[in-house]
Amino acid sequence: MRLTKHIYTLGAALCCAASLFFVACHQQPSSSGETIDDRSQTPILEVDSVTTLVSDSGIVRYRISAREWRIYDKAEPTYWEFPEGIYLEKFNETLDVEASLKADYAKYLDQSELWELKGQVHALNEKGEQFLTEQLFWNQKTEQVYSDSAITITRESSIIQGVGFLSNQTLTQYTITNPTGYFPIEE
Repeated sequence: MRLTKHIYTLGAALCCAASLFFVACHQQPSSSGETIDDRSQTPILEVDSVTTLVSDSGIVRYRISAREWRIYDKAEPTYWEFPEGIYLEKFNETLDVEASLKADYAKYLDQSELWELKGQVHALNEKGEQFLTEQLFWNQKTEQVYSDSAITITRESSIIQGVGFLSNQTLTQYTITNPTGYFPIEE
């Protein structure tokens, strides 16, 4: 009788445990997320808080930082996007910053090697001149920087403003369309 009671108790405990196991393992409908209908609108790479160094002949020349970087490899044309902005520093041989560029938004069309910078675009060239505009394009193939937007250039002894801008890629030789500005004149 004792053995039968223990077997009965053990059997009841196993049945209870088994029923709890099967209830716990009951398969819920899976939520696999949304399907991707248009691959051109989905980035192949999405990176948060990226900083990279670019070197030439073993010497660090640039530092690029961005809060977010996306690569769209199936879009036409393919492009990289920096929706939270981008910051770039150019170094000299002793690693001093000799030029910099900051924008609220950046897009790089990799096939045509064209950068579009938007928002508050700030640039500092090797001469210490500061550039401020709302939109700037940099064509790496032609090595030109240009804009149709209003631009302000702050130099050591003058402030130049205008609408429209064309420059070499180092921002050291430039032309402003429709210029205005403050030019001090010595008497």
